[in-house]
Amino acid sequence: MSVTLILGSAPMATAARDWPRQPFDRVLAINNAHAIRPDWDELIYPHDFPADRIPALRPGQHLVTEKEFVPAQNALGGFVYAGGTMAFTAAYYALFSHQSTVIAVFGCDMVYPKQGKTHFYGAGTADPLRADVTLRSLEAKSARLMVIAAMRGVAMINLSAGPSRLIFPRATQALVAKARPLPFCADLAAAALAAEASLGYLVASGRYWEEAARFDTAELDRIDALWVAAASVPWQQTA
Repeated sequence: MSVTLILGSAPMATAARDWPRQPFDRVLAINNAHAIRPDWDELIYPHDFPADRIPALRPGQHLVTEKEFVPAQNALGGFVYAGGTMAFTAAYYALFSHQSTVIAVFGCDMVYPKQGKTHFYGAGTADPLRADVTLRSLEAKSARLMVIAAMRGVAMINLSAGPSRLIFPRATQALVAKARPLPFCADLAAAALAAEASLGYLVASGRYWEEAARFDTAELDRIDALWVAAASVPWQQTA
């Protein structure tokens, strides 16, 4: 059993500051989440992340840039099908690069209040709310991630307790090590993968937005629906 914690920047994410390191074998922080606790193993951030926000490294810590996460995400289908947010990118990177049996996310729910703090450090850019061809259904993208992970024997779980756009089952820290992949429909998952391969929307550079004009949103919506259906046998969120 090996558990990776992916730490995002939602307001409640600071609760992880006081969590014991166990049961987490690796901590992968996204963007500014490195400030929440000092014992992270990897910090993943995009090409436009401000240089002055990159912390000094402690022994054993590693920075993950597009040189590493783009090949990892491309190996698992690419950004157009997987979703162009750092939360999804971090999960696919962990799925590809770590020998995890459980990937637990916290503070990555992609729910943003209209008033008040959107991130633990105040107001930030709500990446998933931008107009983006890959983010037409965050639920579908999380369904795809959960099923792809299950195909590799990895359970995706959500440690957050509040509203979420992720359809992963909920869990507590105490139950993380007991998580197992949920069942899914293999036939529908195979159909979704075949449809993705047929479209051929893989962008090797990872900068899919430079080629957005060639992507058919109706086809992407059809594939999203297949992933949701594949994950719904059965998926259920619990409080």
